[in-house]
Amino acid sequence: MSEHQRTIIQKTLFHTRFFFRKFPALPYILKWLCISLIIGILVGTASAGFLQSLEWATNFRENHIWIIAFLPVVGFLIGLLYHHLGKDIEAGNNLLIDSIHDPKEIIPFKMAPFVYLGTIATHLFGGSAGREGTALQMAGAIADQFTKPFKLTKNERKILIISAIAAGFGSVFGTPLAGAVFGLEVFLIGRIRYNAIFPAFASAIIADLVTNLWKVKHTHYHIDFIPKIDFLPILYSVFAGIAFGICAATFSKLIHWAGSFFKSTIKYPPLRPVVGGIIVAVAVFAMGTTRYIGLGIPTIVESFDKQLPLYDFALKMIFTIVTLSAGFKGGEVTPLFFIGATLGSALSLIIPLPFGLLAGMGFVAVFAGATNTPLACMLMGIELFGAECGIYVAIACVVSYLFSGHNSIYTRQKIGEMKTGR
Repeated sequence: MSEHQRTIIQKTLFHTRFFFRKFPALPYILKWLCISLIIGILVGTASAGFLQSLEWATNFRENHIWIIAFLPVVGFLIGLLYHHLGKDIEAGNNLLIDSIHDPKEIIPFKMAPFVYLGTIATHLFGGSAGREGTALQMAGAIADQFTKPFKLTKNERKILIISAIAAGFGSVFGTPLAGAVFGLEVFLIGRIRYNAIFPAFASAIIADLVTNLWKVKHTHYHIDFIPKIDFLPILYSVFAGIAFGICAATFSKLIHWAGSFFKSTIKYPPLRPVVGGIIVAVAVFAMGTTRYIGLGIPTIVESFDKQLPLYDFALKMIFTIVTLSAGFKGGEVTPLFFIGATLGSALSLIIPLPFGLLAGMGFVAVFAGATNTPLACMLMGIELFGAECGIYVAIACVVSYLFSGHNSIYTRQKIGEMKTGR
């Protein structure tokens, strides 16, 4: 090597070191951008396939109602699968939260196909469940497989799982900003992990872009009329937020109580979804409607268009609690959207705000109270309904968050800071 070449290399190394000293965040950004790109592509693709499968299952069920009679049989098969092969992943979303608090074993990859099959079966045969739990578990199981190949530290692994949760949530609902904040907010009540903020946003945005590239359509909601910001509408929003918070706390308490009841009453786990399936199937055929099973998207959309009866939210709550506490698979969040939107629409009977606005407020506020993620829910409301309703949505989410107490649908959530500051 000539002296001239050696001089060029030395100067290049000097300038490179100087550049990185001047911009110390650059290596971090480049590293996590590459990781987020991989996570976003894989999780976005998984979410797209899951959403398409879910749409097919829903359409098939609604055109072949007789299939709901087999819900107990499918429940038994799901129970057998998890009892014999899935005990280590049975905790679901709580396993992801545990892995953020105290990372131990790599999350088994089988969590992704198991929860996917269990959720599609639950929806196909008539259970009342959501999709967020499945999206998060698929994302977490996929992303955690890269911990060893990328030689991530314990702290970096926590960031990886947060990013996966953000990607799964953002892509399955088409709300990347809310997804990113949800990943940062969900595991610790009252605090946000800022060292994961870039990977969370990058992963959520990339995953959402990839899901959209697969031509997957998300549901659109529209609020017809939003009143001008004034004292009385703000006061009414506070009252609505109180109702949403109480509803969220009630749901969280009941689903945990029902889960404990099934476990204490029926000792053999595969039989629990059999009993739950019988209850749901008999109720559907007795009522003569499929309104309260599946995702319930048509009813959610309807709540924005007209005032709904007060019993809609209560019946959806009962169907969802029985389905999920018995051992069927899926998430709680979309049912919470249903419960909140229909409750909000019904509250327009006594709260003088437009039913569409109340439906939108309830949509995100009950979810905020049940998951203790008010910031994510504010962003979700703005992403789904537009910035015009932002103040009303924010009030409802904050009040619901406060009035739901420290109850949560996620039992492994920890309290980082008390809600009242005490």
